[in-house]
Amino acid sequence: MHNFKLKKMIKKDLTKAEEQIMKILWKIKKGFVKDIISHFKMPKPAYNTVSTIVRILERKNFVSHKVYGKTHEYFPLIEKKDYTKNFLSKFIGNYFDNSFGQLLSFFSRENDLNVKELEELMKLVEKEIKIKKNNKNV
Repeated sequence: MHNFKLKKMIKKDLTKAEEQIMKILWKIKKGFVKDIISHFKMPKPAYNTVSTIVRILERKNFVSHKVYGKTHEYFPLIEKKDYTKNFLSKFIGNYFDNSFGQLLSFFSRENDLNVKELEELMKLVEKEIKIKKNNKNV
């Protein structure tokens, strides 16, 4: 999905509780409230709590449903990959002036990465550079 279209769809950030439910829905693809609750660790949230959060997610256009009599089967409207991309873009923009380099530098310093871990990061970056160069030449 194009970035502009994605930003237009994802107008609001998710709360921690909403994100928990979305992670479950992304994992199970679709489910009833009881199915969502079954994926929580103990202590499990109340049925009404999960039902309320799912309806909020519907208002935010993250989730939709199919009706089966008196019950609703919920499913995500936004893919996890798209939400993650949008979230990270906003995060890097808000905290690191849209600079992935600044993010990596901060991450490296704050997590006290050792030489081996930094070399692994470099290998990942080099691999991505090769992929980008090969795609450019195609």
